Amino acid sequence: MTDITHTDYQVHYDEANSTVRCLGSFRLQGEEYKPVLDLLLKAADAKPATLTLDVGELQFLNSSGINTLSKFILHVRKLGSSQVVVRGSTRFPWQEKSLINLQRLLPALKLEIV
Repeated sequence: MTDITHTDYQVHYDEANSTVRCLGSFRLQGEEYKPVLDLLLKAADAKPATLTLDVGELQFLNSSGINTLSKFILHVRKLGSSQVVVRGSTRFPWQEKSLINLQRLLPALKLEIV
């Protein structure tokens, strides 16, 4: 498992289950997202059959964070090797509004918001 731990957020990459889980609040700017993007790209580059991005516990994501997730989805699309599942929660209104846009970048993306 690979982790990024900060006082405001955590990112956990469980390689065995091909799942990246984001928790807390992403209020970073531009280049501050580089470690998060690198971890997401590492997960995509492993080319699992199914790759899950779980943001159900991510309370806040700013526009730079949405841009980071978009770069990740475009990278996965370019690789063309993994089914992407994005899990979100109705508890955080931004998720229903913003995560649907990832499907525009990757129509085969499976969105699970519960």
